[in-house]
Amino acid sequence: MNVIVSNEQRNVLSGLDIDIIKSISGEYDAAELVEMFKNFFYNKMILDVTAIRDFHNIANYQTIAMGLDVEKIVFFLPEGTDVCTSSFLSKLVSMGIYNFTTNVEGIKYLLLHPNTYKEVAHIQQLGNSSTTTVNVQDSSESSTKIIGVRNVTEHAGATTFIYILKRELKSRFGDTVIALEINRNDFQYFGDKNMISITADQLQPTLKRFLGASFILVDLNDISDDSFCHEVLYLLEPSTIKLNKLMRRNRNIFSKLQQKKIVLNKSSLSNKDIADFEYEAKVKVFYNMPSLDERKKNPVFDDFLSRLGVFTKKEERKETGKIFGLFRR
Repeated sequence: MNVIVSNEQRNVLSGLDIDIIKSISGEYDAAELVEMFKNFFYNKMILDVTAIRDFHNIANYQTIAMGLDVEKIVFFLPEGTDVCTSSFLSKLVSMGIYNFTTNVEGIKYLLLHPNTYKEVAHIQQLGNSSTTTVNVQDSSESSTKIIGVRNVTEHAGATTFIYILKRELKSRFGDTVIALEINRNDFQYFGDKNMISITADQLQPTLKRFLGASFILVDLNDISDDSFCHEVLYLLEPSTIKLNKLMRRNRNIFSKLQQKKIVLNKSSLSNKDIADFEYEAKVKVFYNMPSLDERKKNPVFDDFLSRLGVFTKKEERKETGKIFGLFRR
């Protein structure tokens, strides 16, 4: 059975001759749609993208891609709008969204013959010529992993976090680890030639330049489109004043962070504190990172990188068993 989520294009979809188990119409936040359907069983979903509040914002599609199985979704796009441009479609492909169309015939076809990357690769190649989005994951010439880091609370420590993370990765992968910061110049104070400050319009050529790297760490700062990243870490400093400031600035912030990799940074919270935080904010914490001395080796990052999937538990140092008992997995 299938699901239809519609809004401005509901009259067109009303004539679609398929079995329907649920149909809703209206405008919804992307996180709201994820919450509505993440535990709902269906074969396919036809999603009229005008039902997504602010559907022109690529970040909302990323929220859906992270929270739902996009292989089961056909995205119905309004023809002639900016979501049908090659640059926008390229960003969708970078997120693993391959099934999109502007007409009913296309919907019927994709329900029976869903696209794979092979069918949409040409769209991404066209888009990459006119957008800062770069897809590394699907490149057969590179296994570069791009990890973005974003401060959620003010001054949550993304710059220093990336510096320490780069140093830990360098101990295993050598000088094939690159760090970029966008629209800032704080990296210069670390005196590391592989920590580079760039502007947003320099992002595409810089990523292409370092496609041979094992890791590219990106301090995202104020750029909204992070679809070129394979992973994005959201840093929160869980002090009372920082969290209250965050909530006053955006009361719906935690609904937008559902399904995201949240890292509590510079944290002194206990396991019970974290459980309380998760219950009140209705989010899951990916990792609880204590305050660290940037001048010293920090073995806790071995556990963190294992959780992130950079290497397996078997590859961790033998002494980690005693140390990591202090920190929540």
